[in-house]
Amino acid sequence: MNGGFEDMEFCKLDVAREQRTGHPEVVFGPGKTAEQAAAIFKRLVQKHGRALLTRASAEMAEAVLAAVPEAKHDPRSGLIVYGAADRRLPGKVAVLTGGTADIPVAEEAAGTAEWMGCEVDRIYDVGVAGIDRLLAHRDRVRAANVVIVVAGMEGALASVVGGMVRRPVIAVPTSVGYGAHFQGLTPLLSMLTSCAAGVSVVNIDNGFGAGYNAAMIQQLAAEAAT
Repeated sequence: MNGGFEDMEFCKLDVAREQRTGHPEVVFGPGKTAEQAAAIFKRLVQKHGRALLTRASAEMAEAVLAAVPEAKHDPRSGLIVYGAADRRLPGKVAVLTGGTADIPVAEEAAGTAEWMGCEVDRIYDVGVAGIDRLLAHRDRVRAANVVIVVAGMEGALASVVGGMVRRPVIAVPTSVGYGAHFQGLTPLLSMLTSCAAGVSVVNIDNGFGAGYNAAMIQQLAAEAAT
């Protein structure tokens, strides 16, 4: 090891990241071979006692589970997880979706936040095309410390939720929609230009980024309370 990283030939593993940020390096699956992903994941488990891999293919999941049989693979979210944060963070993170088709991205957000120590309340298929579905859960949404809104099409759900709550809202545009939706560009721009204060936006389909950010907000709140 040198300078806080380990040279594994095909990668330089940042083993000091947990000390700096409170959480180990997370593995991004695409672009890696199944063998590389398995080797990185196993080393993270050995070093930190927990690990998270995102966007795992079926082949990658098979290799990782062979190397670390206790790990868990969720095909819907594409996450492979082992272990969890030592400290459970107070409060809840609510994860909302506009439609059922947005759930895979939402599950990436929810699974990431849970791995980082958050309690997650899933409220799915509450898009603005049927606004009563959202309003029926307004108390649950308002009870959360942080709200993640995952939506495709025109992405209006984030603005509506932003006007309902007194908490941070993290908007996730998805690549779910018809032609002029431009694979998520339309909801991305819509969310970025939201008139609702307190709405921040991550990249298209970036459930991981939203879940991570929500957990960091919760971590900050927990530290402030001690």
